[in-house]
Amino acid sequence: MTFQKIILASIFCIVTFTSSADVLLIDVIQKEPVNSASGLLRPKNGQTMEHVKSQFGEPTKVYATIGEPPITRWNYSQFSVYFEHNLVIHSVVNKPKKAP
Repeated sequence: MTFQKIILASIFCIVTFTSSADVLLIDVIQKEPVNSASGLLRPKNGQTMEHVKSQFGEPTKVYATIGEPPITRWNYSQFSVYFEHNLVIHSVVNKPKKAP
């Protein structure tokens, strides 16, 4: 009977530890707001590809769609936009290039 209690307590502890192991730190990535103090306007989450093109023009580079769900990246001179299917999921400010 005591052996069964020890086994049961061990299983309970293992389940408790594994159920809280996965944590995503997405907030850390999103340090720079969409309309930051620098005044750089970027696409907002949920906008369509068509809306981004109408507001910001054609991207300077379009990367091939990868993964499932499909993720596409568009580069503009000052920022990059990431889409899932045809909706914006994230936009980031590009690092300024160093002068030679």
